[in-house]
Amino acid sequence: MRGQWRGVLSKSLNGERAMPDAMPVVKGTLDVLVLKALSWQPMHGFEVTAWLEQRSGKRLSLEDAALYQALYRMEKRGLVAADWGVTESNRRARYYHVTPAGRASLAKQTTQWLRYAETVTDILTEAPRRA
Repeated sequence: MRGQWRGVLSKSLNGERAMPDAMPVVKGTLDVLVLKALSWQPMHGFEVTAWLEQRSGKRLSLEDAALYQALYRMEKRGLVAADWGVTESNRRARYYHVTPAGRASLAKQTTQWLRYAETVTDILTEAPRRA
């Protein structure tokens, strides 16, 4: 039974084993999800993962490395900026926040994603025509 779940279980956003039906973040959506999280308030990396996990009902799985790569990539593009701060557990951490360019990107990507999702949903839910 142990080997049966190999490859199906993955790390959840907080490092614990995810539920068998947890889905990986679809390629191309991580940046917009992180921007959405940071649009609520500045957060450090662990807070971003916790926010995404909570909002997804633990249905998304995400590797820590992917999150930090996305944050660094968006920082280079000017979509987020970071400042050093201290966490509740008295540790130094980089707190990321959305820049004006990041807010514009979030709005554009959200519109595109919703349109794309609606189109795919229409295609997948259309009943076949019978001749």
